[in-house]
Amino acid sequence: MAGSTYDLVVLGGGSGGYAAALRAAELGLTVALVERDKVGGTCLHKGCIPTKALLHAGEVADSARESASFGVNATFEGVDVPKVNAYKDKVVDKLYKGLAGLIKSRKIEVVAGSGRLTSPTTVEVDGKTLTATRAVVLATGSVPKSLPGLEIDGTQVITSDDALTLDRVPKSAVILGAGAIGCEFASVWRSFGTEAVTIVEALPHLVPLEEESSSKLLERAFRKRGIAFELGARFAGVKTTDAGVTVSLESGKTIEAELLLVAVGRGPVSSGLGYEEAGVTLDRGYVVVDEYCRTSVPGVYAVGDLIPTLQLAHVGFAEGILVAEHVAGLNPKPVDYDGVPRVTYSEPEVASVGITTATAKARGLDVATVTYDLAGNGKSQILQTAGAVTLVAVKDGPVVGVHMVGSRVGELVAEAQLITNWEAYADDVAQLIHPHPTMSEAVGEAHLALAGKPLHSHS
Repeated sequence: MAGSTYDLVVLGGGSGGYAAALRAAELGLTVALVERDKVGGTCLHKGCIPTKALLHAGEVADSARESASFGVNATFEGVDVPKVNAYKDKVVDKLYKGLAGLIKSRKIEVVAGSGRLTSPTTVEVDGKTLTATRAVVLATGSVPKSLPGLEIDGTQVITSDDALTLDRVPKSAVILGAGAIGCEFASVWRSFGTEAVTIVEALPHLVPLEEESSSKLLERAFRKRGIAFELGARFAGVKTTDAGVTVSLESGKTIEAELLLVAVGRGPVSSGLGYEEAGVTLDRGYVVVDEYCRTSVPGVYAVGDLIPTLQLAHVGFAEGILVAEHVAGLNPKPVDYDGVPRVTYSEPEVASVGITTATAKARGLDVATVTYDLAGNGKSQILQTAGAVTLVAVKDGPVVGVHMVGSRVGELVAEAQLITNWEAYADDVAQLIHPHPTMSEAVGEAHLALAGKPLHSHS
């Protein structure tokens, strides 16, 4: 095939790319989806799904280890990593086959190979030219970042990609970075039985972008679990030996471990793909876009981790749908990034939506906050979890932030999203009746407290 013409050509089959392709096809556009590996991208194959499978296995391990405290006599004999990996891979494979089937059913042509933007309307894939009559969508995603001079060897100094395929539970580990990736691997390795886990973070708190009270609750919980951390600590270097790694901090402190996991974020995949040559403006490797994900070149859009927005799969989905609808001539609303829910799936989980107290104050808002301790929540006591729900509200105005820590609080963030996105007042939510006993009551109780009529908490 010398060349083909489509309404839409999507370069990259990850969350943002395949969402754009699916929605565009649904709207009657002809679509080519270029992917050099497997559709599903980082999230499905190297991110959200496999890491959460490991975390669930860790939760099962913790339940077995702690079963006696619930009056259940079970024996915990350790973690069989090959079997855990088989379970993880089975989950990924089932979802991948489902996605591939869905893409096929929408009559989207998947073009396998490495693509490159050759003009504002053409993408070249291993010698074939694909022409877009309406738009090209750039969705080439991201890869794990490192620090200058810090070389990843894949065995002793590893990324999250390498961590997902480990064939053993490390005896000890240092994790560089206390964002979601770092905290999740710290949590799962500790659950699996890693004896010493130390997180190194340059900023003052774990999950530093979250509400400070949430960070402090996670720190307390990690300390109780035996997960160590060095905060406000700058990495100086690492030496590898046959025995493991020695990590040096600028303070002069050294930490010895079996391996070092580098979890300092993810960087965009944009180099050598013809973007700049076609006139697309980049900033530090990210593609610059407007509120409709349009690049500096008419007819060329970009979505997902490639642009400087929240690097979350569900953000990629939203951006992909936005672009497809915009290209199809609909009038979609731009993505409200303040309204995006965020979850760190450690034990305990950290979940939030809306803005933090610090952000609200930086924007000049006069806010009131209230915190409901999960100690007063019946289901939390049944689950033996600690944590809290913190609300940030404009004084005499709507709730603008909901911040939660505790087991399974990620499942509560959907309700919180409705509260913040619909600009509900505390009085509005306080009237809603939550089922008892559930974790969701914590959201209701926090709003009762904010409305000045606390039930199971002190005012």
